[in-house]
Amino acid sequence: MIRHLLLTSSLAALAACVTPPDPQPLFDEARFIAAIPAEDPKPGRVEIVETAIPLPLPGQMKPIDPKSAKAAKPLAPGKAIEEGRSGALIEPSLDGFVNAVQVYPYTEGALYRLYASPGQVSDIALQPGENLVSVSAGDTVRWVVGDTASGSGASSRAHVLVKPVNPNIRTNLMIATDRRTYHLELESTAGSYMAALSWRYPQDELAGMAARNLVAANADAASIGQGLDIDNLNFGYRVSGDRPVWTPVRVFDDGRQVFIQMPEGTQSADMPPLFVTGTGGRAELVNYRVRGSWYIVDRLFEAAELRLGTSPQTKVRITKAAAKPKSSLFGG
Repeated sequence: MIRHLLLTSSLAALAACVTPPDPQPLFDEARFIAAIPAEDPKPGRVEIVETAIPLPLPGQMKPIDPKSAKAAKPLAPGKAIEEGRSGALIEPSLDGFVNAVQVYPYTEGALYRLYASPGQVSDIALQPGENLVSVSAGDTVRWVVGDTASGSGASSRAHVLVKPVNPNIRTNLMIATDRRTYHLELESTAGSYMAALSWRYPQDELAGMAARNLVAANADAASIGQGLDIDNLNFGYRVSGDRPVWTPVRVFDDGRQVFIQMPEGTQSADMPPLFVTGTGGRAELVNYRVRGSWYIVDRLFEAAELRLGTSPQTKVRITKAAAKPKSSLFGG
């Protein structure tokens, strides 16, 4: 018994003297790479496809029958007004809902349907930053109309609130702001109602893309001139061949690269591919970059061609002259 106790005590003392091994690191510090914040990307160009303004509303587009067009009689005033109003009316759709908000595309002169219900408030939200000027309803006895605002500063948003007193009644509503005019057709139902509606604005989106393209074009033009020694630029290039709208307006090199400037307003999709004429007159594709309205070719060449189309093919030839005329990067 005594021998067993002595052995146990010795093992305990030995265990107390043993130093535990160092804990293993959670990761290998030698292979650790700290994260570096990425810079904000530069604004890029967006292709803009404009359509005729104003556009006909869906209900106003009718097929034309040449035979019946001549024999058609003018509609009575009341009938013409009713057909014009019904053709301009835009109803809510399932695809137009974002959560509980029906989002209509704004079109000048359109009529937007709002379904309301007694005891429920329907919210008409205007564009952020848009200032409310006036609100006019056809029936102010059986329809309660008010307004409020949300947010502050540039994000302030005006709201028009409507609530019917009875079901199965109709009226119209006109909202005037400092930017546009809205026309709505209000209808009260005993069951379902629209909690809120708002609009998206294609014309504002188009203007925003145009402004973004302008910023990108200015940034591209500014970046082209960075790092170039104007005194050592060679403008000894001649442009010949066809004269399409995308004929280059300026060609020069800095001893390492060739810069080809296209006319302002040339879209990226309309820019033709560039071929360098190699030995034996064969056309070869060359590495180049398109930055705004500029081609930047990563090598020098004696002759090159811009080609577009197949039959007939439009060609613009760029050849390098023997002399090295002096000129300005931004003129002449």
